[in-house]
Formats: sequence, structure tokens, C-alpha cells
Amino acid sequence: VQLQAFGGGLVQAGGSLRLSCAASGRTFSKYAMGWFRQAPGKEREFVAAISRSGGSTDYADSVKGRFTISRDNAKSTVYLQMNSLRPEDTAVYYCAARFVYDSSRAALSGYDYWGQGTLVTVSS
Repeated sequence: VQLQAFGGGLVQAGGSLRLSCAASGRTFSKYAMGWFRQAPGKEREFVAAISRSGGSTDYADSVKGRFTISRDNAKSTVYLQMNSLRPEDTAVYYCAARFVYDSSRAALSGYDYWGQGTLVTVSS
């Protein structure tokens, strides 16, 4: 499956952005999806994950209550709605796909396919 993330940009602290990740090539509904981010000089980290049906979601503690992951299997797209953005949310955001939604969903190594990333910059 090929993934393309978009929707990043520059936003002021307290603002909102919605990222999208469009999938092509294989049946999107067969994949659990995740969002990760990598800030300058830091390792890539887990942000959120969603099961194949969309019925289960998980979030990093740092974004819980501010970010919402969702998916539209008919459109082969996963979204990340980001509200109350903070300067520390500045990073390149990546979407990723894996075959199962299990206890390792926050681990980078469990994902088989990655998008190219989209930059989110939050100014103070």
C-alpha cells in the first residue's frame, strides 16, 4: 500500500489542523493505521493509532484529549484532527499502516508501510 500524508502547515499555538493520509494500492480496510511524529533532533514517536474498522483508537499521553484519529474506509483515508496545538507539537508527521491492531501498535517496528511525512509548525 502507498501512503501520502498532507495537510501540514504553520499554525499559531492554540490553533487547529487536520492531517490526512490517503492510501492506494491495496484494500485500505485491511490495515490498522497509525500517526507518528519526529521533531528536530528527536526520535520518531507514536502519536495515535486506529483499528481497521475504526472502532478502537489509542493515543500518546501527550496528545490525549487534543488530537483525534479517524478513518474513512470508503475514501481510503485516515485523519488526524489536532486541536489546541502547542509549540512542542512541531514536527514532521507520518502516517503508517500495519496488518494488525494489537498491543504493539505504538511501536514503530510494527508498521509495514510509511508515508513521506508532512510538516507541522506551531508558533508561540
